[in-house]
Amino acid sequence: MVTEKKQKGGGKSKKKGSKSKKGAEPFVKRTAPTRLRAKFDEEVLPAMMKEFNYTTPMQVPKLKKITVNMGLGEALTNPKLIDAAEEELRAITGQKPVVTKARKSIATFKLREGQRIGCSVTLRKERMYEFFDRLVSFALPRTRDFRGVSPKAFDGRGNYTFGIKEQIIFPEVNYDKIEKIMGLNVTVVTSAKTDEEGRALLKHLGVPFRK
Repeated sequence: MVTEKKQKGGGKSKKKGSKSKKGAEPFVKRTAPTRLRAKFDEEVLPAMMKEFNYTTPMQVPKLKKITVNMGLGEALTNPKLIDAAEEELRAITGQKPVVTKARKSIATFKLREGQRIGCSVTLRKERMYEFFDRLVSFALPRTRDFRGVSPKAFDGRGNYTFGIKEQIIFPEVNYDKIEKIMGLNVTVVTSAKTDEEGRALLKHLGVPFRK
């Protein structure tokens, strides 16, 4: 009678090619879509189809990406501002910023090639929707004397850029630890073919345009 040999320690034999628990990749559970992504699918998409007489959902414009950047001219004399901007932009967007550097030297502005002059973040997919939701629902309404954003700041191809004067409108920024009040620019890139379609998309998503 042939018997199977047991491994040392009394453990069961492992299947060929299987990973040990120690080296196994952790299971990643998929989460539900963000609130704004769900709103787009359930409310914005059918509303846009009706408004522009689209024949298929594929024709409806969508958000493609959002770029948030801080340009810091004062960093030429105070390099610590770049470090502060990186930390604050990371807190605001939930993503590590990319530091932007000068492409060439300009003696008039005492600017050297390769010198750090700002930082930026490009958001896509769920992280983009999550940031956009916080921006229009919480951050913008906290702006002093806020009356809405300009409805005219489109580029002719459905993309929208606007400026924010103070980073402290974002709850994620700790006011007591900021180095300096800094502004930032937000560019929302859409798949719209016209400004009218892009404006309608952002309005349905909650952007508070001035009248």
